[in-house]
Amino acid sequence: MKRSSLASLLIFSFFATAFGQTPVQQTPEPQTDQDEVVRITTNLVQVDAVVTDKKGNPVTDLKPEDFEITEDGRAQAITNLSYISTPTATTTTLRAPASVERNAPPAPPVRLRPEQVRRTMALVVDDLGLSFQSVYYVRRALKKFVEEQMQSGDLVAIIRTGGGIGVLQQFTSDKRQLYAAIERIRWNMLGRGGVGAFAPIEGNTANEDEATDEEAASSGANRAKDDLDEFRSEIFAVGTLGAVNYIVRGLRDLPGRKSVLLISDGFRIFNRNNDNRRVLEALRRLTDLANRASVVIYTMDARGLQTLGLTAADDVSELSSEQVEQRLSDRRDELFETQTGLIYLAQQTGGFNIRNSNDLNAGIRRVIEDQRGYYLIGYRPDESTFDPKTGQRRFHKINVRVKRPGLQVRSRAGFYGITDERAVPERRTREQQLNAALISPFNSNAIDIRLTSLFGNHPRAGSYMRSLLYIDASDLSFTEEADGWHKTVIDVVALTFGDNGQVIDQVNRTQTVRVRGNTFQNVMKNGLVYVLNVPVKKAGAYQLRVAVRDAATEQVGSASQFVEVPDLSKNRLTLSGIVVNGYEPKTAQAGAPSSQTGTQPSQATTPSNGAARSVASGAEGAQEELDPQAGAAVRHFRHGMVMNYGYMIYNAQADKATRRPQLETQIRIFREGQLVFTGKVQPLDINGQSDLARLAAGGALRLGSDMPPGEYVLQVIVRDLLTKDAKRRTATQWIDFEIVK
Repeated sequence: MKRSSLASLLIFSFFATAFGQTPVQQTPEPQTDQDEVVRITTNLVQVDAVVTDKKGNPVTDLKPEDFEITEDGRAQAITNLSYISTPTATTTTLRAPASVERNAPPAPPVRLRPEQVRRTMALVVDDLGLSFQSVYYVRRALKKFVEEQMQSGDLVAIIRTGGGIGVLQQFTSDKRQLYAAIERIRWNMLGRGGVGAFAPIEGNTANEDEATDEEAASSGANRAKDDLDEFRSEIFAVGTLGAVNYIVRGLRDLPGRKSVLLISDGFRIFNRNNDNRRVLEALRRLTDLANRASVVIYTMDARGLQTLGLTAADDVSELSSEQVEQRLSDRRDELFETQTGLIYLAQQTGGFNIRNSNDLNAGIRRVIEDQRGYYLIGYRPDESTFDPKTGQRRFHKINVRVKRPGLQVRSRAGFYGITDERAVPERRTREQQLNAALISPFNSNAIDIRLTSLFGNHPRAGSYMRSLLYIDASDLSFTEEADGWHKTVIDVVALTFGDNGQVIDQVNRTQTVRVRGNTFQNVMKNGLVYVLNVPVKKAGAYQLRVAVRDAATEQVGSASQFVEVPDLSKNRLTLSGIVVNGYEPKTAQAGAPSSQTGTQPSQATTPSNGAARSVASGAEGAQEELDPQAGAAVRHFRHGMVMNYGYMIYNAQADKATRRPQLETQIRIFREGQLVFTGKVQPLDINGQSDLARLAAGGALRLGSDMPPGEYVLQVIVRDLLTKDAKRRTATQWIDFEIVK
């Protein structure tokens, strides 16, 4: 088969079958490891503490004799002390994406390797409790954080308390995904937050001493409404804490010290009947879970600095001066009481509260700076700390003090008298194990799986996501049966979430795989590939989550991918996902690349490290066999292989005279965010294509020996020469691949 037709065949085979029957099967990372932070066992209680000087700078040279730690007021002998320093941006090996030229398309996002992760942060937006006014300022602050404050090596999640599991996204360094999450932050009309920080004051002329029966009934109705509003606020506050609890559970299995920033308009711990038992119980559960999970919770009052005086929305025309003062006093009490909940949550988990400041980004910066380092302090608990006779989980208060004058220390407030082994239940059932993998903020790697989700569009069926799930068969347990058969049983769960966090499609099946002979050898070498098709009726940001479980060993692997589905009805130039495969050429010849169409590789124009010599034409006219490991699901290539790539172009403008589009294509290759190859700009030849609204394009390139093994990104750039709007003239798409030895 000639390589000049490989790209068209590649596109056809992938996209043309997108709406056929989905085949059941086809056979062809986190922070740097650290010691456990919070550890609670019968032999050791270990807590973390941050020590700063008067200027807020970390103090790193303290010794055990500089600390005092008490449990329930009783002094404890410190058995171990260590300082854990978090790497800074200057020490990380990750390089920022290169700026190639002034008007060049943006570089693809860099996928972090585990050793490159510097900070893991969850920014939790309490959309169950934010006012309309606060939502505006929070969205603006988060956009500024992503644009200006987020650094290389940061893994960030922006999560809404009202979004459910669908918004508990994988932590990412991809700013597209974070911007999509910010766009979903909206004012919840049914939440506990009003239009402004406080409800406006309303006039009331009724004199309680001279009230008529009708006015008394109205007053009773108002009190009933107040009780209902208080109950409603309480329920939403419990919902907020429950959502944070859910997030902390997802962070629990990650190593090291994690941070959560809760941005909210606050909640009350106490109400008119004193104890707000539902909220207090939710707070106790959350703080104990956060302390055991080594999660520090910071809180921020999104209302900023409030004057607490009269505003233009207040109507006091019919109120006496005493009544006006009472209303203002109630407003001050409301601010204090709702801030108390945020302050308490932060203090109990070793964080701090940010309040009375209109600069929300300065507050985020304080949280970031607090991640620079911390002490681990350990002691041996008394036998009375854990009472096996009564089984009661009594709360034990911890107090950490530094003897050196002028220093400040923050640590967790305490823990319940139950060991970590008993506090974290073992996940025994199939559903528990799969659910744990699905809700975890990071992928589970007990079974090696790869997920590739691509956007496409069909003239009759519309837009869709086509996903390939690769499963490494060597991680599965096969049992030998009669006549040379090998059998394995796997559970596969796939959930597709819309941009509102709701499930739009799901797959939950148990699959038995039986193979023998050469087929078994092929499966063990090349793995299993599942194909999942999800029609998409609405444009937006989507997330696919998949978990695979080996029924025999109960090992689980999981993966997640973010896909942005564009709105083709806006007639903007758009590209589908990129499909790739590869083969070993039987013959190879060096020569000048073809410049006739966009289906041939280009000669480098701006090489940065000699990689231009790595991209050259493969052999023309050779009959080649595609390598399954270099297929669309795995994308593992070796030196000397030829990579085919294909994609679709939508909404290209047509010339009024010829009714034909005029497009230019170009490719770029990145490694660790650095540009290593730039292809030559070439016109797209559309001869032989009947559907000008959906143009097939692609190419082929050979990978040379001077491209070191590692992860790469192939970026495709298409420019529409007939589009007058410069912002809409260019469309890009990218796909990652790996060069292996």
